[in-house]
Amino acid sequence: MTTPADPAAPTGPRVPEAVHRRRWAILGVLMLSLLIVVLDNSILNVAIKTISTPAPTGLGATQSELEWAINAYTLVFAGLLFTAGLLGDRLGRKKVLIGGLAVFGLGSALAAFSGSPGELITFRAVMGLGAAFVMPATLAVLMNVFEREEQPKAIGIWAGGVGLAVAIGPITGGVLLDHFWWGSVFLVNVPIVVLGLALMLWLVPDSRDPHPGRIDPVGVVLSVVGLVLLVYGIIKGGQLADFTDATVLATIGAGVAVLVAFVVFEKRSDHPSIDVTYFKDKVFSAAIAAIALVFFALMGVTFFAVFYTQSVRGYSPLQTGLLMLPLAAAQLIFAPRARLVVDRLGNRVTTTAGMVVIAAMLAAFATLDADTPIWILEVIFFLMGAGMAHIMTPVSVVIMQALPREKAGSASALSNTFRQVGGALGIAVLGSVLSTAYRTGIEDKLGVLPPALRHTAGESIEATLGVADKLGPRGESLVAPAYDAFLHAMHTTALWGAGVALIGAVVVALFLPGKAPAPPQQGEGEKELSHTRA
Repeated sequence: MTTPADPAAPTGPRVPEAVHRRRWAILGVLMLSLLIVVLDNSILNVAIKTISTPAPTGLGATQSELEWAINAYTLVFAGLLFTAGLLGDRLGRKKVLIGGLAVFGLGSALAAFSGSPGELITFRAVMGLGAAFVMPATLAVLMNVFEREEQPKAIGIWAGGVGLAVAIGPITGGVLLDHFWWGSVFLVNVPIVVLGLALMLWLVPDSRDPHPGRIDPVGVVLSVVGLVLLVYGIIKGGQLADFTDATVLATIGAGVAVLVAFVVFEKRSDHPSIDVTYFKDKVFSAAIAAIALVFFALMGVTFFAVFYTQSVRGYSPLQTGLLMLPLAAAQLIFAPRARLVVDRLGNRVTTTAGMVVIAAMLAAFATLDADTPIWILEVIFFLMGAGMAHIMTPVSVVIMQALPREKAGSASALSNTFRQVGGALGIAVLGSVLSTAYRTGIEDKLGVLPPALRHTAGESIEATLGVADKLGPRGESLVAPAYDAFLHAMHTTALWGAGVALIGAVVVALFLPGKAPAPPQQGEGEKELSHTRA
């Protein structure tokens, strides 16, 4: 039976000494687990162009199939994070983390040997299933092995690990694609998973919520169905370049209706997947919105940046990976130090400034042309990474400290769910804007093609260049218009992304807390005490 805490020391240590001593080693293992999940998406970004080329080099995936290869993973991931967080709180985070890693490794091995875009999409969904159980558990374990005063520093290092993965992913993907077949970008996950499992069994302690909620199957089904319908409708609209199409409107409308039903059901349930009362806290809601909006903008831009560097500028996958290094390096440098900026300026100023920097850099993409000096792109990537670091660390700390430590899995799941949903919608919406703007720009130049080829050739720059290559000399007249149409589409999409980031800046400026008042100096307190005694 525990005794009440001493009033003079209300915040005594809550972490067992044996765990506290090895907390940094545990953080290293958690970052390795996180590395695998983030690494996979950053590797895939570099491999997109290769997978879109016809067999035997790739799978001949269309732009919409590429979006689904990314979003199949993201949707399963986002749809199951609520449940994964609750299961971790109920069954034990270590068990859930190990199970999730094992499923992720299996999905990676299957994806590596996919024989068609459909198979790749299916196995990416399996990988998303595993990742859904890994991501919330890493932050939940972190919150349980660090004392509250060390949590901002640990979360900063954890966020820096995302930057490291973003750096390693494209370079690893580039090296693998230079020497092996496209499937190697998935197969590389397997040995990392094996190492992660071994270290986890050895070092990571288990923890759980002593009062967990019951599982909410209806909520899970509604959230997954709603998200899939919504994103499918958006991707279909981009593919057809027509958002007024009856099928597109019906699918998007059904998705929104199911998500509304999800919120209503969760509000009335006595064991919801997501406790909607959390969102009555404006600070918590603003922090969640900031994560969703910044990833909406960032994921959509990363999607087209790969086509810009490889298709328009002619860089190889490895060179594209190296070009993205500044984005990752900036996150790695600034994320662990962002807490110091927060201490000096407060959450509101730090995060708002980060969002404004992201918006400005996205707008800067609208100035890039086929012959822009490449160092300008490098500066844009570096400043984007710096902006990200000063958003992710403060808002992650706000979200994780807003709920009790016992609910760490639920808080982490919420944070990651909105990050993934924001990213999925970013790829779907901005990918559709890119696709629609590209088709509009190239359509009148496709008259030289047979009618059967025109729709396919208008889907993306890769599709146009592929058709032009097959036609030989007759197709050469399509190359320059394809570059022009893509650059115009990229500029349009970048400005949309910048607008979304500015909305995020307004939200955090209005609702995040300012600088915390400084505690009174010890000397001043002693002086006051001596006056009182006198």
